[in-house]
Amino acid sequence: MLALPFVIFLILGVVVIIFYAERKLSAFIQDRLGPTEAGPYGTLQFAADILKLLQKEDIVPAAADKWLFKLAPLVIFAAVLAGFAVVPLTPTLIPSGTSLGLFFLLAIVSLDVVGLLMAGWGSNNKYALLGAMRSVAQIVSYEIPAGLAILSVVIISQSLDLQEISFQQGLHLRQFPGYGQETNYLFGLKAWGVDVTQVGGFLTWNILRMPLLSIGFVIYFIASLAECNRAPFDIPEAESELVAGFHVEYSGFRFAALFLAEYAMMLLVSLVAVVLFLGSWNTPFPNLGPVRLADWTTGALGSWSGHLWAFFWLVGKALVLMTVQVWLRWTYPRLRVDQLMHLCWKLLTPAALVLVLLAAVWRLFMI
Repeated sequence: MLALPFVIFLILGVVVIIFYAERKLSAFIQDRLGPTEAGPYGTLQFAADILKLLQKEDIVPAAADKWLFKLAPLVIFAAVLAGFAVVPLTPTLIPSGTSLGLFFLLAIVSLDVVGLLMAGWGSNNKYALLGAMRSVAQIVSYEIPAGLAILSVVIISQSLDLQEISFQQGLHLRQFPGYGQETNYLFGLKAWGVDVTQVGGFLTWNILRMPLLSIGFVIYFIASLAECNRAPFDIPEAESELVAGFHVEYSGFRFAALFLAEYAMMLLVSLVAVVLFLGSWNTPFPNLGPVRLADWTTGALGSWSGHLWAFFWLVGKALVLMTVQVWLRWTYPRLRVDQLMHLCWKLLTPAALVLVLLAAVWRLFMI
């Protein structure tokens, strides 16, 4: 029960940070100053924008389907928020631990498609409907390569439990109940005389323990941009064509909920990428000889230092990925619809299928 408010504060805190960082980074890229007036260096600009949104009138178009229109932001935000339930925050803190956590996450987050359709159809606006249709087609398409990239990690890890996948990539592996020698010496490390539970750090991350998963990480990250409707995949919100896309008719609190859901989705896909590919809450520093950096930056399992170090590394890695998402938004032009589908079905999906096959062969012959 204590984990739910913790997750909500985490989302709000990260949204505040990345919201300010996006404005400043975009201003730097475009040779502007960005926010400067609200607070020191514009740090309180987010508070001014939130107050503005909350004070705006909640307008429901006369021709809209009022029930669909009002429920859509709640459905979208609830679907994204539910995905955080199975994401491990530290070695012993997880909102809802389950052996099928990854399956639950993929299933529940996909329900935001229903909310997008509700928003587009319920608005009774041609721009909103076109934006919703584009968004649904894009998200459903890019779930295929993203799911296959995730499947390759599942094949290697032999688990759908995000916490177990996290333990497999760090120093705490021996203390995990499901530990076995076959996971301790995965991927040929036994032949090199390397004990992953003593080394730790980035050397035990999935993208290095099984190098082909680095390709899976790239596939997943590109697909996650499309699922978040982030540039260069922001076709559903193309301002030059659709004004604002599926949320064109929303204002006030409901627009704020949609805005928060987008940034929460950015955080969620970044956390999933960190857990699956980048060592989760484990430290990036390895133990090399007498220099025990991994031990110093990990902390004891279940202690306050262990919680703080784990949370710091997990959120820090996620913020780095979110910064890359922001950087890409203000660097690359928007793709056309045909380019979007070509990238998904003719490039990413075949590459992800090959990756799944190679992961299965690796798992079969390298253990």
